[in-house]
Amino acid sequence: MSLLDQLAGQVMGSLGGQQGEEAQQGNLLSGVMVMIDRAGGVPAVLEKLKESGLADQVMSWIGTGANQAISGDQLEAALGSDQLQQIAGHAGIDPQQVSSGLAGMLPQIIDQLTPHGEMPADGLLAQGLTLLKARLSA
Repeated sequence: MSLLDQLAGQVMGSLGGQQGEEAQQGNLLSGVMVMIDRAGGVPAVLEKLKESGLADQVMSWIGTGANQAISGDQLEAALGSDQLQQIAGHAGIDPQQVSSGLAGMLPQIIDQLTPHGEMPADGLLAQGLTLLKARLSA
């Protein structure tokens, strides 16, 4: 099983096992990618999270140790409810599901895209997210 297959499986499970959520998860990831693009890339989003008091969590996702969890409320406080509303509208799901889904997805995605404990060039992160989205949409 490839790294992207493993990551796709983890992302699929991050919102729960309710029927019909696979398409929503793909839509959620697509909405996240739009948000990341608008924010200036993955490093800019991670910097915003760090500035919002989540530096320890973000560094744990990038590092090689265990990932620290974040809550949907922490994510909403850091990114703002407007961002989550936009993602929810794009994904066609409830904003509360967006915050909890992102709280489950984001640590896994960043961890998998930084396997050596270093942030790769933003272009590589974007390529990884694009490949992941393709796997989820298939």
